[in-house]
Amino acid sequence: MELQEEEREVILSIYEGDPAFNQLSPITFQYKYGNEEGPKSFLLEISWGDNYPNEKPKINMDTFYNKHIADSAKKRICEKLLEEAEQYLGGAMTYSLIEYVKEKFDELTADGFIENNFTPEPLSIDEAEEKETQEIHTKLEKKVHLTKAQKRKQWDRVDSKGEKPRGWNWIDVVHHLTQTGSKQTTNDNE
Repeated sequence: MELQEEEREVILSIYEGDPAFNQLSPITFQYKYGNEEGPKSFLLEISWGDNYPNEKPKINMDTFYNKHIADSAKKRICEKLLEEAEQYLGGAMTYSLIEYVKEKFDELTADGFIENNFTPEPLSIDEAEEKETQEIHTKLEKKVHLTKAQKRKQWDRVDSKGEKPRGWNWIDVVHHLTQTGSKQTTNDNE
């Protein structure tokens, strides 16, 4: 148990501030690999048993986040990690296993990784709001910036409800003609 406590402190100090890392319990850790928006991302869960580090940890990929991954790919990743864990028996190995997956990510997510019926998971409410906020900000950045005088003039054109009055964009025919002038025909025959 003392070895586990030491390793826990080391792991927490190494991955402090890493959004991909999560500690579920004192003996269970998760790490998220890949781009969250892409189909080649997955969540790896490592749990320590009572005899850890003298025995291999439990590797779990049966989480909801991994529902798009083929069962054969999950099994392949777990087997590779357990093979890798074999060489670290008797010592701290959680960090080494997490880093092993980072190094071998492309190899582990090769052909057959994604199930054929994969559809991207819908965004949560928070993610959807964040995406909408980003889209609004990009639209605002493209918007033409008005001077104070232009803003004042626009504000003067709206009523108490913030709506423009009916006919605000109609052309004032008389005003238009006074600016352009009418065609005057001269009669030279008189």
